[in-house]
Amino acid sequence: MNAYELCQRHVVTVRRHEDLTTAARMMRERNVGCLVVVDPSGVSRGERPVGMLTDRDIVTMAIARDIDLQSLEVAAVMSEPVIVSIHCSIDDALLRMRKCDVRRVAVVDDRGRLVGILALDDIYEHLERRAPSAATPIRRGARLETAKLL
Repeated sequence: MNAYELCQRHVVTVRRHEDLTTAARMMRERNVGCLVVVDPSGVSRGERPVGMLTDRDIVTMAIARDIDLQSLEVAAVMSEPVIVSIHCSIDDALLRMRKCDVRRVAVVDDRGRLVGILALDDIYEHLERRAPSAATPIRRGARLETAKLL
């Protein structure tokens, strides 16, 4: 199985010039915790990921610093995207996530166009379907690790 087969293909995207209020509203309306920041590559060329914006980024980089969300653009808070190819194996995607300390990666085609997003939760759900007893401790450990960060 590769990253393309497992990724979510309906990705919520935002442009780097949007204000953080707009981005936060998009997250709430679409019920997502991450937006892929994209730049258009022409009409038929699709969009290329240039950043990632998470709800945590908004909280730690703006709200916790008491900065007006409307005064900041997405570009000021976004992080560099971690990108994998559609051909990337799940094992390699996991290694990349671990090395870069991220929970989500953008999946791109051979021309660098965004085709999906792969999250640790997607991988956990896949493992649960294949081996429920093996995936449960992994998911529980991830939840505990996330709780420690908060």
